Amino acid sequence: MSVPEQEQENTGGGARVFPVPPPLYFAGGFAAGMALHHRVPLPLGGRPVTGVLGAVAVAGGVVLAAGGAREILRRRTTIVPHHAVSTLVTTGVYQVSRNPMYTGLALVHGGGALLAGSWWPLIDLPLVLFAVRRLVIEPEEEYLASRFEEYAEYRRRVRRWL
Repeated sequence: MSVPEQEQENTGGGARVFPVPPPLYFAGGFAAGMALHHRVPLPLGGRPVTGVLGAVAVAGGVVLAAGGAREILRRRTTIVPHHAVSTLVTTGVYQVSRNPMYTGLALVHGGGALLAGSWWPLIDLPLVLFAVRRLVIEPEEEYLASRFEEYAEYRRRVRRWL
């Protein structure tokens, strides 16, 4: 066992993220947007084009998020941000995005707004992305930089989102 693995076993932790599972940021933001829509409707026009674009965005988001999860599981490391990781995953969809699961969830959120025909989830999406960046991504990146020497080069090569 390498020294970093021993250190992680001894401390028992991964990134110091806020203790909310990342998908809940997106689900909560979407639910809040739809609740606002029911109180103060702000319909999105452009039917049926917006519906088609929404379906494409949702499908693409699901594929991207699932591809990220699949690659992490294939490498036998953890998908849970506050658990210690055993491997820096840079293959598959991680070659085009450092955060394909969060990017995928953002696409699902935006696509869902288009499907639902409401501006509110689109309006609150930047707030959701800000929260995910500050409370999840930044602590994850700090952790990965301290855990893996090669993370700095990976970070230079691959964009955070797309």
